Formats: sequence, structure tokens, C-alpha cells
Amino acid sequence: MIKSILILTTLQTFLFCSEQILLVVAKDFNTSKASLECYEDGKRVFDTIEVNIGANGLGWGLGAIKLSQKESEPLKKEGDKKAPAGLFRLAEVFGYERANNGNMPYLYASKELICVDDVNSSLYNQIIHMPSEKPQSFELMRRDDNQYELGITVGHNSSGVRGSGSCIFMHISKSPDAPTLGCTSMRLDEIKKIASWLDKSKNPTLIQIPKSSSGEILRRYPELKNSELLR
Repeated sequence: MIKSILILTTLQTFLFCSEQILLVVAKDFNTSKASLECYEDGKRVFDTIEVNIGANGLGWGLGAIKLSQKESEPLKKEGDKKAPAGLFRLAEVFGYERANNGNMPYLYASKELICVDDVNSSLYNQIIHMPSEKPQSFELMRRDDNQYELGITVGHNSSGVRGSGSCIFMHISKSPDAPTLGCTSMRLDEIKKIASWLDKSKNPTLIQIPKSSSGEILRRYPELKNSELLR
């Protein structure tokens, strides 16, 4: 029994460990605006960034760790125009340039690169090159606008639970106050700064929550004690 407790404690410590944290806090589950702070080794880097989130606010997503949730609080679902709340690994950077000199894995957003949002597909919530048999529904990763000129893949619903939401990114805002369909957006210069800073070896993590979850985040991440967003 003691050994099991030690293993569980070690596992939790490992899961919570992150040298780079992106902290996004919204006023509640219904707002489409939020604020972003970035931390490395418990020290804040960059000024606070104002971001856009889902047009219908937040819904609890499927991330690396399940945070405390009330039955009355919404869950993230496919097509609900909610951004996922929770704790998520940041997997890679993607963009329109063929190569990137940063410290994250990089995906070139060619005309053939898609993200599958077809809930009936075995490829649901995967970024792939267009297969010979096209999914019924998918999102082009090279858009006609600049929103995906540079972006970061958010590890929401990584196991592909059908209907729980797909294709979640941090990307460029359509316009300063334009909400998203479920992603987190900001200006190009802001996402460039973040993408250049991110380092895969430092286990970059997105914590995206309503203000009501501040206490739990402070308990799990005491290094964020000086965050203005969690006060």
C-alpha cells in the first residue's frame, strides 16, 4: 500500500511538473475574452496578453490532468464553440513557413495538411496529410486567411474521444475582438514571441481556466503564487 501511494505521488508530481507554463484565465465560463501570462521556472516572462477564446466561453476539456469540476459546469463538445478548460500539453508549433528554428517540433502547414473533425472518422482529432479517402469533415491547416500563419497545437482530447472536441490550437486572431470556434487567439507578434520562447524539453503546458479554479491551480502550482490573474 505504501509503495502504491509513493508511485501515485511520484506520478502526480511528474504530471504537474512543467518548467514553462502558459496561464489563461477567463472571468467565468461564458466570456469570450481572457488574459494570458507566461512563466518559466516560476518566473513570469512577457507582459500580460489579452486573448480571445471560444464564442461561447469555456467548457471542461480532456487534458493531461482532470481538475475539479462541478456537475453544473459545461463540458467541451464538438461544435459547441467553447474553448477547453483544463491543463494541456503543448505538442508542437505549426505554420506557413517551411521550417522553423525554434525548440519545438514543427509542422509545415502545406495545402495537404488537415485536421480531422469528423466524429465518425477513425482519424478524429488528428492532424494528417489528406488521405486518398477524404474524411467527411476536416479543417485545412493552410487557410485563405492568416489565422494559421503561426500556431501551437494544444493537447486537448489527445486520445480522440469522439464528440469531445477536436482541432484545438493557439493561433492568430481574425480581428482584435473576434471570438474563436474553440481555440485561443492573439496577435501575430504575440504568438511569434511565445512560439520562439517555447522549448519542448521544458514540458510546456497550457493551463486554461475560469477564475473560479484559481485556488486549485495555486495549490497544484505554488510557483504561480505571484500571478495577478489568480488573485
